[in-house]
Amino acid sequence: MSEKNYGLAWSEVYELGFERVDEQHRRLFELVRNLVKACTEEYDTKILSETLDFLLEYTAQHFKNEEDIMLLYDFPEYEQHRQMHEDFKLVVYEKVREYMEKGSSEELSSRVNKIIVRWLINHIQREDKKIADYLRSMNVI
Repeated sequence: MSEKNYGLAWSEVYELGFERVDEQHRRLFELVRNLVKACTEEYDTKILSETLDFLLEYTAQHFKNEEDIMLLYDFPEYEQHRQMHEDFKLVVYEKVREYMEKGSSEELSSRVNKIIVRWLINHIQREDKKIADYLRSMNVI
């Protein structure tokens, strides 16, 4: 039996050509998929809490890595991109807070899926692609 994607399946379409970032994105997809799965299937609260905590830590580290790359190569849209990261972290923190206060629910799962999954996909396909295109123009990747 195949594993459900829970609204998020990695595809080559999301690859930017920068292996370190692509690997981090694959891991983020896995983490968010696990989060949606945990919300949907009403996992043990300890497992869900650990998943949320790890997602928060991993997201912060991934964003820092991306921001370091943008600074290193003087990416012209650095500040706007960094602000998008900050805004997303706030959304994730809000979902964590909501989970901690109300616990798992179908409604929370649906919101996590709609908000976090869509943001991640759109951000990679639109904003991170701009970084990759810029780095290609500089012959970095």
